[in-house]
Amino acid sequence: MSDFFINKDMYISQNNDTFLEVLDVINSNNKRFTVICKEEKVVGIVTDGDVRRSLLSGCGLNDKVCFKDEFKFINHDDGFEIVSQKFREYNLDFILILKDGVLFNILNKNQFHIMLLEDIKFRTDIDYTPFDRNLVHEIFNRPWGFYKSVLLNTHAQAKILTIFPSSETSLQFHKHREEHWVVIKGYGDIIRHKEKRKIGPGQYVHIPKECVHQIINTSIEENLILSEVQLGEYFGEDDIIRLDDKYGRV
Repeated sequence: MSDFFINKDMYISQNNDTFLEVLDVINSNNKRFTVICKEEKVVGIVTDGDVRRSLLSGCGLNDKVCFKDEFKFINHDDGFEIVSQKFREYNLDFILILKDGVLFNILNKNQFHIMLLEDIKFRTDIDYTPFDRNLVHEIFNRPWGFYKSVLLNTHAQAKILTIFPSSETSLQFHKHREEHWVVIKGYGDIIRHKEKRKIGPGQYVHIPKECVHQIINTSIEENLILSEVQLGEYFGEDDIIRLDDKYGRV
């Protein structure tokens, strides 16, 4: 197995490189940043904005590069939860993946979101470049997983919901909309009024206005994915009236 999953030369500069040499790397990788290494160990990053600010402050192209020695990274054996937390908490565009301090891989936010939408199990030891595609709609993170809104007009909204393993939505109801669910993948429980029942791929559930409901992913390994169509006159998040919530959002 390779110890690196992208072309190192496209991303790495050395700590004694000049601004001009660093710019060559940034321009060649078309990613707007370079990783600074010293004897193979990662010691910092430089973005195109960093270079621009340094030149405006009086540095020359042949001067030794200045770089940020504080940067966010994950380890090669970290899992999905840590990666998701870092992207969410620090609003990162990309994150370095290190193994014993050496650059192992690089993951950007767009690649991560494509993997989520296609329900691809997260790993650090793969080539992420096949996921370099444009997102048509942004993903909205929630404590239980995430959703992607694929349609919104004056009378309807459509979403794809992904509920992470052992996670659940709040027990809630809506005053201004009804919901129609179809399970795409996975298994779980739904609460509808006071009834609790199992759901699986292909099953349809109707949630009328003011019907108390909840989705629970009972799997400890697989995501539960549903399509949701909302019909009504208002689709704001403030029309979620929570009665109970394991994440403390009541």
